[in-house]
Amino acid sequence: MKHWNDSRISYRFVLPFEFYFQMAISRVSLRRLSCLRPSISRSCRNINTPRITQTQCLSSQTSLRLIHNSSRAHQASKPKPADQAQNKKAIIGQQLREEWSRYNEFPQASKLHDFQVGRRVTVHGFLSRKRVTSSKLVFADIQVGNGGPTIQVVSQWESEGSPEHILNQELRAISLHSPVSVEGNVESIEASTSQLGDVPSHVSIQLNRIQPLNAFPKDIIVSKGVQFPPSARHLQIRYSDPLRSRLLARHKIGSHLRKSLDGLGFTEVETPILFKSTPEGAREFLVPTRRSGLAYALPQSPQQYKQILMSSGIRGYYQLARCFRDEDLRADRQPEFTQLDLEMSFATGKDVMATVETIVRDLLKALNAEYRLAVKDGELYPVPKNTPPSRDTELYDMRWPDDQPYSPWSGELLKEIPRYTYEEVMSRYGVDKPDLRIPFEIMQVQSLLPRSFVSMISDIKDPIVDAFVFSPNHPDTDQGVKPAAEFMDKFMRNLPIALAKNPDGAPVALMFDSKKPLSGLSPLGFDGVDALMAAGEAAEKNLVEGESVEKNPFAKFANLEDGDVLVFQARQNKPFEGGSTALGTFRTLLYQEAVSAGFLSDNPEFRFLWVVDFPMFTPDNETDPGQGGQAGFSATHHPFTAPLTDADVELLATDPLKARADHYDLVVNGVELGGGSRRIHVAKMQEYVMREILKMTDKGVAEFSHLLEALRAGCPPHAGFALGFDRLCAVLTLTNSVRDVIAFPKSMKGEDLTVKSPGKITSEQLETYHLAFPSKKKN
Repeated sequence: MKHWNDSRISYRFVLPFEFYFQMAISRVSLRRLSCLRPSISRSCRNINTPRITQTQCLSSQTSLRLIHNSSRAHQASKPKPADQAQNKKAIIGQQLREEWSRYNEFPQASKLHDFQVGRRVTVHGFLSRKRVTSSKLVFADIQVGNGGPTIQVVSQWESEGSPEHILNQELRAISLHSPVSVEGNVESIEASTSQLGDVPSHVSIQLNRIQPLNAFPKDIIVSKGVQFPPSARHLQIRYSDPLRSRLLARHKIGSHLRKSLDGLGFTEVETPILFKSTPEGAREFLVPTRRSGLAYALPQSPQQYKQILMSSGIRGYYQLARCFRDEDLRADRQPEFTQLDLEMSFATGKDVMATVETIVRDLLKALNAEYRLAVKDGELYPVPKNTPPSRDTELYDMRWPDDQPYSPWSGELLKEIPRYTYEEVMSRYGVDKPDLRIPFEIMQVQSLLPRSFVSMISDIKDPIVDAFVFSPNHPDTDQGVKPAAEFMDKFMRNLPIALAKNPDGAPVALMFDSKKPLSGLSPLGFDGVDALMAAGEAAEKNLVEGESVEKNPFAKFANLEDGDVLVFQARQNKPFEGGSTALGTFRTLLYQEAVSAGFLSDNPEFRFLWVVDFPMFTPDNETDPGQGGQAGFSATHHPFTAPLTDADVELLATDPLKARADHYDLVVNGVELGGGSRRIHVAKMQEYVMREILKMTDKGVAEFSHLLEALRAGCPPHAGFALGFDRLCAVLTLTNSVRDVIAFPKSMKGEDLTVKSPGKITSEQLETYHLAFPSKKKN
């Protein structure tokens, strides 16, 4: 076969010996091979050849007819079957190579500074939209992503058969959403605002060349607001602006945190993923090995490694660490997650909290400078300030009214994060991670209530009765309290079983209505109503002029209005245990439902707080495995947490459940962002807590021998913190689920639905890793 080329036309002469190659291929086979190419005209294109003309395409078609005719003329001399198969493979290989070369070889994209009017540029992206205004004019949009400008491609022609006409046909033929490489001359450039500076926001290009880099299949349907199944997570990321923007923001958040810690003199150290099983407090994932009876464990956190690093002389450690816990899942929890882990030697808990406040403040300042809010279909999410506006998205500067005490993303207002003790937040909010935006606090009112009412709401002898006053928004209508009453009735009928069937007694809600006897508070009796009113008036008198009722929530009883709801809940008269009370859970649910139903205004503030002075130990429960000791209680945080004061050290020997720990949690809007503590750095004290307080076995203590040895080697005092990176990203990007900031999250069953994991264990794997399924129990 010989070729001769001029600058425009390629001539192909088929010599007789080629006929034997072509006779081996039927018409059907050629048709199948040609399907590899999107069209005959595009199949003639090559990045290294001049622009395609119709003559070239006709030449190619003529050549194919010659081949077929030659095949018929030489049917009498067919090659052997073995040669026929080999020839088929050769042809297929050639076709695949040509197709691969077509999709694989493409010019480099132009830099941002190359985009000037009149210059020829190259753009890579997805063909996102085509607008055919006439038979001779087509506009197309190229999605470049990552905050780049919007690209509009213009293709028009005058003469049929001209290069512009062929280009126009090629553009029309390419499937929407296909990746393309586009070359053209810049016709116009637009910038959105002065904030964008010299960065273009919209570029119009006259099409000179377009090359598809793959084909988007027709069986995938893309429409506005489409929701793809979890198995097509890649498509959801591509077509969901909020999801894609949050993933990009996650990267920026991590970069800024690293920058802050580097500036403070911290050292990033990677710790092993393949660890060993130790009873820290959560269930672990085991990794079997080929050595019989031996397995690794995936780390719950780098806790023990980072404490060993403190003994090694590293003064400040940090790591964006992968952690694994086999726990029940929910919106803010995944079996594998990322935390910003840090540890400081020669430091106290106060030093660590100050460091965390610094990096949070730096992060919020950076986000406030670089990001603003976008609103699409009612969903808020952050976008870079240089992001150009789109057709269906509104953009706002990320600034909130200056009178908000904790405005989001304005670091100058976070000079000091308030601190509350565990006892205080449990008493006032009923939860150890309170949402300070909720406008009603809990009060203990058992001394103000008649015994008849207390016995009506609970069978407990001498209980504590907590209460709060919920004041829903009252629409300016003639319906009075009816809307609020219907809302509360529906809410109470749909309470979770744990609240509705609480053994201490179900919650009781009474609505204040001046048109009813005793204003709707009849169950309290005259004495109960008078006592509450008197307490409210006394509290109101003690308020400083201009001071909010929130300073003394009892003052609310003196100013009840129609539609206000008094909620009562009894509980055992004993120290707080766990993370919430029944009324604390009820209060949070009521706030969320009231905001959703419009009875409370949505509050965009970010209200940070520290919760400190946690109990050092917590009674065992059926959920958490604890440390496996025989004491009947486990470490609240982990067994390496130091006592808070000398008095708490003495309580270890006499009444451990009363001992407090130097443990601190950072909370915002009801979300625990992270926690930390000062560590026990003396080996003798650490072993005493494990062996004598928690009653761990010799074998259990021996599992921590590596840590005890590190402490014994003159380990300095140290403290640390772990910031839940996924939760932090979710909060800062205005979503309630960590799955919205993780590229490939697990489902509520712990499954990765994109790749279908976990997978079933094969019999070969069972044998290789010395595993076996438990035998079925006989009835």
